Parts: sequence; structure tokens; C-alpha cells
Amino acid sequence: MKHTEVSRRDFISRTVAAGAVSALTGETLFAAEAKNHRGVALVVWGGWEGHEPDKCVAIFAPWLTEQGYDVEISHTLDSYLDRDRMMSLDLIVQVFTMSEISGEQEKGLLDAVRSGVGLAGWHGGLADAFRKNTEYQFMVGGQWVAHPGGIIDYEVNIIDHEDPITRGLTDFRMHSEQYYMHVDPVNEVLATTTYSGKHAPWIEGVVMPVVWKKMYGNGRIFYTSLGHVAKDFDVPQAREIVKRGMLWASRSSGE
Repeated sequence: MKHTEVSRRDFISRTVAAGAVSALTGETLFAAEAKNHRGVALVVWGGWEGHEPDKCVAIFAPWLTEQGYDVEISHTLDSYLDRDRMMSLDLIVQVFTMSEISGEQEKGLLDAVRSGVGLAGWHGGLADAFRKNTEYQFMVGGQWVAHPGGIIDYEVNIIDHEDPITRGLTDFRMHSEQYYMHVDPVNEVLATTTYSGKHAPWIEGVVMPVVWKKMYGNGRIFYTSLGHVAKDFDVPQAREIVKRGMLWASRSSGE
């Protein structure tokens, strides 16, 4: 069993290294603290290919490795079936738009997060997955319902300047999908966007959460609606928010 695990991790390390992309110059806030920590992160990707899940994973999985995580990359939801393995994780990063999840797979994920395993994700990979599964949506804290105008220019406003996920960041602009979502009022919202009404006049002035965090049982949930495709993370603030959010969500986070 130990030999199999080591071999698998060697393969994963080679895969991550091959897909590595240059990180932002400089360190994230509280990333230096995390570098000495060794946790276990499971990154599960798949679903609709239009969201470029593999390219997005290639941005963030190598960075998690740099922070001291043992990173396992999976292309199947069956990873959620291994209860012992799931309970041993510190962090799950899901990048799996739409698709369907079986009852057993969903239970494995929900049970792990309720027990204290962190869950992090972005855009449709977390909040437009498994549309039929309301308990899953209850856990995540929101569900995508529209992106008026498609790819447009819009502004993201930081509303919590003290939280470790957004501390020191300023408002920024995106050229991407401006997600309209149904959201849980329990979410702790860190950044928002405001709709102009140009593409849907009846929502003019609506302020919509873009970044939030919350709890599900003992597990921390981090979500941002940014990240339609990998190029969106060329925006430094968008990339930084995901990095910090993953660290915050991790079971072993001290923040």
C-alpha cells in the first residue's frame, strides 16, 4: 500500500511539474506561513471543457505544491468514494462544471467537508456543478443562474479590506462573464459587482457577491465567481484571491 501511494504521488508530481505555469511575482499574504505546513490537497477536475478546467488546474496545483501540500490530481468524481482517503484530506479543490454526481459520490464529498475538510473553487467549477443536487448547493452557498451579456467588461469591488483573502487588494476590472447567482444569506461576502442594467434592465443596480466564504459543518468553503477561462487569472487580483482562498479553506489553516 505504501509503495502504491508513493508511486502515485511521484506520478502526480511529474504531472504537476509538466503543467506548471509561472506564478505571480511576490508572495501572497500569509502564504509564507503556509510554506512550512504539509497538508494533503485533492484537486478534482472535469465537466464542461469550455471552462478550461485542465488549464486552470495547471495554474493552481503547482502553486499548492510550492506551499507544502501533497497534491493529488483526479479526473473522476469516483475519488469522492474513498471515505478513508477523503477524511484524511486538508483541502478539496473542485473544478467540475455541470455534469452529474451519484448519490454515493455526493455523500462522500459532503461527509468529508462536514467533518472539517476544506472546499475551494471558482466560477462554474464549484457553483455550477450538479444542478440537480440541492444539498450540494446548500454546502457551496450559491448557484449560477445567468451571465447577462456574456463576455463583458465589469468591475469587482473589494468590500472587506481586513479579511486575509482580500486584505491589501484594490478594486479591479474583468473582461469575462459577470455571474448572476442565487446566494445563501449566511455567506460572508468579501467582494461584489454591480450590474449596469445594459443587458438586463430589470437588474440595474443589483449588487452581487463575487467572493465569499462560509462554513458547512466543520468545513470551510471558499468561492469566487471569477475564472471563466484560464486567461482570466492573468488579472493579478483574480489569481491572488484564489490562492488565498484555498489557503484559508484548508483544514490546517491558522487564519
